Amino acid sequence: MSVNKVTFNNKIDKEFSRTVKNRVDKYFEENSLSKHANFSMVLKTITLLGLYFGAYALIMTGQFSLGTMWLLSIVMGVGMAGIGFSIAHDALHGAYSSNSTVNYFLGLTFDLMGANGYIWKITHNIIHHTYTNIHGHDEDLEVAAFIRLSPHSEHKSIHRLQHILAFFAYSFATFFWVFVKDYWYFFKSPLGPYENKNHPVKEWITLIVTKIIYYGYTIALPLMLLDITWYQWLIGFVSLHLTAGFILGVIFQLAHVVEETMHPEPNEDNVIKNHWAIHEMITTNNFARDNKPLSWYIGGLNFQIEHHLFPKICSVHYPDVSLIVEQTAGEFGIPYNHHNTFREAVGSHYRTLKKFGNPNFK
Repeated sequence: MSVNKVTFNNKIDKEFSRTVKNRVDKYFEENSLSKHANFSMVLKTITLLGLYFGAYALIMTGQFSLGTMWLLSIVMGVGMAGIGFSIAHDALHGAYSSNSTVNYFLGLTFDLMGANGYIWKITHNIIHHTYTNIHGHDEDLEVAAFIRLSPHSEHKSIHRLQHILAFFAYSFATFFWVFVKDYWYFFKSPLGPYENKNHPVKEWITLIVTKIIYYGYTIALPLMLLDITWYQWLIGFVSLHLTAGFILGVIFQLAHVVEETMHPEPNEDNVIKNHWAIHEMITTNNFARDNKPLSWYIGGLNFQIEHHLFPKICSVHYPDVSLIVEQTAGEFGIPYNHHNTFREAVGSHYRTLKKFGNPNFK
């Protein structure tokens, strides 16, 4: 196993990182707060799990019309995205609880949605959080061959249409997770900084068992127990995943692929010129920080700056932490990228897609 040679110039500009960490620690100490989940986070967890599995249970009663079951499938998609944002994401980062067992079992909600938490922790927690917006290293920039999310990737003629095609591609994100991505990544080499990585037997077993469970309750049971045809089931299944995929895809792109964020490249020695903390600041974007319903639903992922700096802090605390980070960034003259509204962020992402789709833009 070999480690990717890209590094950061952490010997310089250390004061910002040190100061913002000390101030955030002080905030929790002075207010006698845990950095992990509080009652409101637990209540949200129950609500989102209830939304997803409640809608599923109603479908499985077979007591509703096809139209109602279809709408419940869409509700499941909304719940699925919410569970990913607000429960699994925190748990897989070890941020939900100080108890690793609690994090492990809540992280399995990701697997019960048809994805794989172990692979996610490698591609997201390690690769994306370390090499944010670095072409050839950040896996989140590799959505599809016809989508160019970095100005440093090869331009293809199809990219001229990506500002339209991208939003359709995002919708298929969870299909890819459920049927392709996890299997592919278990065999892929190199996988980020890992070459010929040996995955633990426990993780192979978890992959197989949870995939069987997911296929069982979303495919086999509805076809066996409900009075529906295969194509009626397919409409509901596709609707669920298009809904979840679209929501997840759009939200995650608003954090890094917008007009304000940068895409630094390493020098000839494979070193990024900035300290890692500053690199995260210039490659990450917040949006709609005052939109409380949105923040509740997407687990604070509209506070991506705080999440990248403090991934071990539960997302429920990000609104307060953001005030500290923004003030500190201003004092050090470091950009604090943000859009005031969700609509502004989507517009910026759309314009960025058009810009990156231009063959003359590099």
